[in-house]
Amino acid sequence: MVSPASSRMFQLLQRHIQPAGQRKTRLVTKDGHCNIEFGNIEYSNHFAYLLDFWTTFVEIRWRFVLLLFAASFTGSWFIFSLLWYWIAKTNGDLTGQNRTDGHIRCVDNVNGLTTAFLYSLETQTTIGYGGRALTGHCIGTVALIIIQSIIGVFINCFMCGVVLAKISLPKKRAKTVTFSDKAVICLKKGSLCLLIRVANLRKTLLIGSQIYGKLLRTTTTPDGETIILDQVDIDFLVDAGKDNLFFVCPLTLYHVINRSSPFYELSVDSLPHQDFELVVFLDGTAESTSSACQVRTSYIPQEIQWGYSFLPIISRTKMGKYHVDFSNFSKSVRVTTPHCVQCFETDSDQRNHNSHKNDNKQDKLGIDNLGFQVIDIHDSVDITKM
Repeated sequence: MVSPASSRMFQLLQRHIQPAGQRKTRLVTKDGHCNIEFGNIEYSNHFAYLLDFWTTFVEIRWRFVLLLFAASFTGSWFIFSLLWYWIAKTNGDLTGQNRTDGHIRCVDNVNGLTTAFLYSLETQTTIGYGGRALTGHCIGTVALIIIQSIIGVFINCFMCGVVLAKISLPKKRAKTVTFSDKAVICLKKGSLCLLIRVANLRKTLLIGSQIYGKLLRTTTTPDGETIILDQVDIDFLVDAGKDNLFFVCPLTLYHVINRSSPFYELSVDSLPHQDFELVVFLDGTAESTSSACQVRTSYIPQEIQWGYSFLPIISRTKMGKYHVDFSNFSKSVRVTTPHCVQCFETDSDQRNHNSHKNDNKQDKLGIDNLGFQVIDIHDSVDITKM
């Protein structure tokens, strides 16, 4: 028998968990990753990844980079050990081979596959313990040691370059730029605006920062064509300017919701039922590495709070320094906000109309003169004599 508490818990989960067919999927996750996959690609197109092998190696996961790192060195050591073993066997240097008196080895102390592998490792890593060395009796050994040394240098340079490139990827710098978890809609500078907060967690600046947004939604054209990922430009403004921001402290981005905004038809009641995704981008150049990076995040209607405003987070200490309280970075407080944009514009027009009407009425009636006395005027008598 199911207890009443368990039944209420099950109903609560059913209310919050949507079916798989109705679940809202993001194109861009909160941390900036794109949720997209490519299917039905021709097999011949996969060779394009091999042609651009440098980008492929830089973008693969660290586990595969480490595996490639170990396999490239170990594989090269083993392949060249087989060549050294073949030379030793051809010259009769191996253990068990019949050697005549005065036999000169090609490589000292290489008498099997294990010692050949050790000599290959010592040669390519330039360890040189001194126990195994060329005798100069075989010409082929001189050519082989030159080839192995050159290939070893190429492998060292390539793998070190891959590791360094992955460590210094611009997207690692993007990890230290964060957006607020929620977006809010409230009044700002006499207009209804959508606000988002962004912060740079490092003291080094992002030079030439630019902020813009894309609204992704499903639309139907007049011809009846359905566009699943229709992109609409969203302009964001900052009090400090639009481009080349002085991004030293958290900034509040705002989008003015007017007649040209795609959010113009929204209201506090219709917002939770909308199906769109707002993707916000921040482009800039890292001051310390001069590498361009892009930070992005997304907001769905359930992450936009109507009638809220962000809490202040910047204050000044007694020592004269500016203090940023990141505990309130994504926190908001309820404020007085119109029910919809059209309601706000109607109220503004009505107030302007009443103000203009009162001004006209005041012009027609004039200004009262408190010192003016009203007297009665009787019928005048004509005293002019003819």
